[in-house]
Amino acid sequence: MDTKLPLNFSGVVPSLAQVADFGPPRSEIGVGCLMPWLGKLYVLNYVSHRSWTGTGSGLRVIDENFQMTRHPRAVDGTYANRFVHHPSGQLIIGPHLIDTKHRVRTVKELIDVRICGTARHLSNPDNLVYMLGMEGELFELNVKTLKIKLLFDLTKALDTPGEMKCHFKDCYTEGGRLVVANNDYSEPDFLGQQSEGTLAEFDGKKWTVLERKPFVGIGGLGWYGNTIFVTGWDRASAILKVFTTPDQTWRTYRLPKASHCFDHKWQTEWPRIRSVEHERLLMDHHGMFYELSPWAYGNRIWGIRPISTHLWVHGDFCSWKGMMVIGADNASHESGGNLQCAEPQSGLWFGRTDDLWKLGKPKGWGGPWWNTPVRTGEESDPYLMTGFDKKVLHLSHDSNKPVGFDIEIDFQGDGAWKKYLTVKVPARGYVPHVFQDGFSAHWVRVVAGAKCNATAQLHYT
Repeated sequence: MDTKLPLNFSGVVPSLAQVADFGPPRSEIGVGCLMPWLGKLYVLNYVSHRSWTGTGSGLRVIDENFQMTRHPRAVDGTYANRFVHHPSGQLIIGPHLIDTKHRVRTVKELIDVRICGTARHLSNPDNLVYMLGMEGELFELNVKTLKIKLLFDLTKALDTPGEMKCHFKDCYTEGGRLVVANNDYSEPDFLGQQSEGTLAEFDGKKWTVLERKPFVGIGGLGWYGNTIFVTGWDRASAILKVFTTPDQTWRTYRLPKASHCFDHKWQTEWPRIRSVEHERLLMDHHGMFYELSPWAYGNRIWGIRPISTHLWVHGDFCSWKGMMVIGADNASHESGGNLQCAEPQSGLWFGRTDDLWKLGKPKGWGGPWWNTPVRTGEESDPYLMTGFDKKVLHLSHDSNKPVGFDIEIDFQGDGAWKKYLTVKVPARGYVPHVFQDGFSAHWVRVVAGAKCNATAQLHYT
């Protein structure tokens, strides 16, 4: 640890804690955005629902001596967007635009919008950006004049349920498309009674809904890799959607869940995909950190590797002055639901990226199917296999006849699948398969031998 860092405990600096007013009203003070900007670290907080659910949050600035002040232009609200608009030399964070002299302008019309994402404009990137609100408001903002224009109410354009049900979380532009994610998910989704999450893209003329499942984080390195990564989940597993520009194709990969504590739209908050080291990505997804390459050789990703598990709720993380900084959402009053919380607050952690390997060992559960209708010969999505120790596959189905399931392995990660073995499951039965110690591959999938409702779940310990 850098000896110049103020008093800290395992990298957490108490003097830099984000603490809000006691209220009323009071909900939480999460760290929605962390952004280095010309020598300073900008920290932007969020309350649970717009400015009327808490006060004393807003924009804070940490200088090179680790002294923190609340910016005089700070406003209370719910913000989780950070974006550098290179053509104009401005940082966009929440409703604020900050120039290279650290002068701050605020878009008044956006103060009470729960801004969850900012993205490059498709047709006029030198002057305009997209601003996405959690309730589905998509604005066009002129970064010079600060004039805004409401382009879409996505609750109507994408047929999402609306206020307090849709829960948009992020947006990103690459490959000639604007991608938006809505992570709406609760018990009715788990029970199969509804499917209200949304992943959609806009090509400048029309919207296309890609999938009706909860998706939460979107990232990439733009032209460097020409890929788009989107994180989401369903009851079967965590999900990673990948768009590759050369073939203009979306692919679905599945990952373990490290915790069920993220299986609700409110509990995911803002897990991110960020570049924290040179030309590589760090992904926080469903309680697990992963390293991720921006490149997809042959339109396939294969080098994804789990780092560690955690119970942290991270609003954002970044690199600053050679350190990795993580902003959390720690103690919340939950608008009166948590009677043991007297002071909403959140901390900042300072360390190295490699320190993440000291956290919980990679482990988790999930799989491609959970009582899923499958056809004869249907192949499941690829499921991550590398980076874990003990592995067991659980197979079951509801057919009145025995069903054989082929287990296939992609050990090179290039989509060249090889049959590993066939597991025969008796009528309406269940069979586990324990992989031998040391067995691993990049991806594993299951092929159904008959039409049925099938479950294929892997536990890694």
